[in-house]
Amino acid sequence: MDKDKLYELKAEASQLKPIINIGKNGVTAPVVEEIRKHLKANRMIKMKLLKSSREEKDTTAIAEELAQATGSQVIEIRGNSVVLYK
Repeated sequence: MDKDKLYELKAEASQLKPIINIGKNGVTAPVVEEIRKHLKANRMIKMKLLKSSREEKDTTAIAEELAQATGSQVIEIRGNSVVLYK
């Protein structure tokens, strides 16, 4: 993905509100399926990783796991928020 496209996507992502919270159970099959549905409908999704989800893995590792499981790309990680794009 070129820099201009990435910049546009990050600008668009800043306007999104998190629609999925990932909690203490972490990345589970139902969470992945829900993310897939939202990605299919909206192509971009912002998620919030709650503190309890980050006890074993850091935010970057969880984001990469979600991207791989859903066939999407990590656009941005800011604090405890992750934006995926498909």
